[in-house]
Amino acid sequence: MANRVESELTEELLPLLREERYVSIATVDHETGGTNVNAISWVFATDESHVRFSVDNRSRIVENLKKQPLVTLTVIGAGSTYAIVGEAKVLEEKIEDVPLKLALVEINVTEVRDVMFYGARITTEPKYEKTYDKEAAEKLDAQVMNAMKK
Repeated sequence: MANRVESELTEELLPLLREERYVSIATVDHETGGTNVNAISWVFATDESHVRFSVDNRSRIVENLKKQPLVTLTVIGAGSTYAIVGEAKVLEEKIEDVPLKLALVEINVTEVRDVMFYGARITTEPKYEKTYDKEAAEKLDAQVMNAMKK
C-alpha cells in the first residue's frame, strides 16, 4: 500500500483489526489543544469504514473526543505501519454486560495511509501479555470483544 492513500480499510488491515491487538491512538487534548497519545488493545473493525474501540469511560480519550472528534489510530501489522484517520463518537458511555465502566467508541474512517519509512518492512509485530489473572483477562476480553461486535 506504500505511497497510496485509501478512504477505507484495505483487505490487509481488516482482519488485523478484528482481533485484540496493540494499537496507539492520537487525539486532541481537550485542555491543552496538543496531541494526546495512548496505547489501546480492544479494537474491532465492523466493516471497511468503521473501527470500534473500548476504553475506561473516565479516560482522557473520551473527554478529548467529546470536544474534538478527530482521531488517528496507528497499527503495526502486515509488514508495515498504518495511520487510520477518522471522526470518533461515543456510542455507549457504559457498555452493558461488561463488569468495568467502559465506553464504546466508533470511528468513521476517512483516510488510511501506509506511513512506514521507505525501504523497510516490519518483520516482528508488537506483542504484549496481560499481567493480571489470565482467566479473568480472557473472560473480560471475550465480554468486551462481543460487545463491540454488536
